[in-house]
Amino acid sequence: MRHGAPGMRISIGCRLRYSLPQPTPLIAMLNVHYSRFGDLERADYLVTSPSVPLESYRDGFGNWCTRMVAPVGDFTLSSDGIFRDPGLPDPVAPLADQHQVQDLPFETLVYLLGSRYCDTDILSEKAWRLFEGTPPGWARVQAICDFVHQGVSFDYMQASATRTASETLAGRAGVCRDYAHLAIAFCRCMNIPARYCTGYLSDIGEPEPHPPGDFAAWMEVFLEGRWWVFDPRNNTRRTARILIARGRDAADVPLTQTFGPNTLSEFEVWTVEARDDVANDASDAPAASMGRSSP
Repeated sequence: MRHGAPGMRISIGCRLRYSLPQPTPLIAMLNVHYSRFGDLERADYLVTSPSVPLESYRDGFGNWCTRMVAPVGDFTLSSDGIFRDPGLPDPVAPLADQHQVQDLPFETLVYLLGSRYCDTDILSEKAWRLFEGTPPGWARVQAICDFVHQGVSFDYMQASATRTASETLAGRAGVCRDYAHLAIAFCRCMNIPARYCTGYLSDIGEPEPHPPGDFAAWMEVFLEGRWWVFDPRNNTRRTARILIARGRDAADVPLTQTFGPNTLSEFEVWTVEARDDVANDASDAPAASMGRSSP
């Protein structure tokens, strides 16, 4: 199949191995979001090795979560699916207008509020100074993405689990979650609902060399009656963006949450065009428990 052609078959998956000194409760959020479940040619079942009982549920944002108790020693979480993507870039609507706050649907209002990593109270005055003169709507959101993309340097060595949007603005460095948090906070300051998204983002069709596989963070904003994808880290429309979870910020959507000491000893993520025979491959995880229910 031609790179970038409509109807791409994409092999997606991840493998996370932990070393645990004691039995440890764990919640995983690693399955494709229910809104894209119908695009799975082969379901991305969550697999554990060694096998443990799994219990799945939906959180308050509709994300699919799986809870378990991981045993002492090495413990591996993995998923492996085949996803059918249209192969088209993120949609654009340059004329999409911004709603007045009083006209917004009630379910979007939570995405106007400050949150753990999006400290709008600190950034509000700065946001209005920077963006008050921009046309409301799509152009304003794009101006915010341009500012964040140009003003923040991407640096894996600057990754921090506690950095807020205002700290990213002050330090001018971070990773994709920091770009998303800062752009989300600026949008909320300008009365535009914005929410945090995490998932797979393919490098298919992008110039080589490709960076090591990883999960990505971006945002969705509410304009003209629907949610639209914006990506302040890459600041371009991309193909094969596959949502796993969304929430107010990264605190709502940890891909794994462990409740005890642990060491992450292996981390692998892949999003590559699938061979024709991939759908027939069997999982290589021995003595494993698998779990995923239909949405």
